[in-house]
Amino acid sequence: MEAIQSWVSDHKLTSIGAVWASAIGASLAYTKTRTPLKPSLRLIHARMHAQAITLVVLSGAAAYHYYEKSGSYKQEKNAS
Repeated sequence: MEAIQSWVSDHKLTSIGAVWASAIGASLAYTKTRTPLKPSLRLIHARMHAQAITLVVLSGAAAYHYYEKSGSYKQEKNAS
């Protein structure tokens, strides 16, 4: 698990792009089997779903970065 965390930490944008692409694919696959929409509407819906998931991931990454920095700041302050 630590190896995955370090890779994601080193490749933040790649990770977010992979989540976005996965969300597009999953949404397209789901709507193809569930609803009789035209392909253009399925693509629009997939893009909206992917944007929402990307915003959640970006918010989580920002929160993780904030708490990671504040935790290391507290450790440095306690050490001195």
